[in-house]
Amino acid sequence: MKTVFSGIQPSGTLTLGNYLGAMKHFVDMQDDYHCYFCIVDQHAITVPQDRLKLRENIRSLAALYLAVGIDPTKSTLFIQSEVPAHAQLGWIMQCVAYIGELERMTQFKDKSAGKEAVSASLLTYPPLMAADILLYNTDIVPVGEDQKQHLELTRDLAERFNHKYNDIFTIPEVKIPKIGARIMSLNDPSKKMSKSNPNPKSYISMLDDEKVIVKKIKSAVTDSDGEIRFDREAKPAISNLLTIFSLCSGTSIVELEERYQGKGYGDFKSDLADVVVETLRPIQQRYKELFESDELDFILDKGAEQANRTAIRTLEKAERAMGLNRKKRS
Repeated sequence: MKTVFSGIQPSGTLTLGNYLGAMKHFVDMQDDYHCYFCIVDQHAITVPQDRLKLRENIRSLAALYLAVGIDPTKSTLFIQSEVPAHAQLGWIMQCVAYIGELERMTQFKDKSAGKEAVSASLLTYPPLMAADILLYNTDIVPVGEDQKQHLELTRDLAERFNHKYNDIFTIPEVKIPKIGARIMSLNDPSKKMSKSNPNPKSYISMLDDEKVIVKKIKSAVTDSDGEIRFDREAKPAISNLLTIFSLCSGTSIVELEERYQGKGYGDFKSDLADVVVETLRPIQQRYKELFESDELDFILDKGAEQANRTAIRTLEKAERAMGLNRKKRS
């Protein structure tokens, strides 16, 4: 089987967009791929973090991974900082990368814009992201459109290393889901749904309670003509809500258009709220069971052990290729 790697930052509770655009697909991949799911806490510290909140977020994200259906007997779930090879190979990738290509990264430009000072890690974290992926001989990386540029850099760095030193790294392919890869904001369909948005009405958190979910969906922006029809260009707001409805219910968008033909936004939003609540209910219940449990720690300990075994082998190969490793070839 081919290998899949994905990493998510523990920088706040995941949104419905994260679930529909990524995590739901991860669950489906487990039977067909070797899957590594990583909580990339070292990426989170490229910006200031409250240490206690960060620890809580790491644990919360791990519990959510499992609550949505990630099976630790099929996949490896682990915390990035518990596998030292990530930082070690990250340094090697920095030595392979060029400053110019890092400065061209869109996310660096966005996050550093208007700041008097930014952390050096904000510039250099793409090589760490490359290391995350390359350590596990990854074939496929499922990402949203906003991460495609970083994946292209990862491929460039792997090819550059292989050409200059030795053919060590697998060149990963990018996989962008055709549907649901980019769930948009509830109050501005031109922007991606994001947990970092300062307006909580713009997103549905995976841990929002039922009343909050209903209120947010009923206040979501729509379009002026009142017609429930999918058209990304002319009707981006209702198209976004139709996408959410379809992915949560398993009903095609065409069927939904037919069901709500001649009906108003009120009925549509009320039904959508019910569907979202029922989608998140079992996830939230399982999350509560896991968050403070010893079971979660056991799974993360085992995941770190499994990840370390694979990562160390790849790191040692890369070090030997560069002339760094004194150890004899095993």
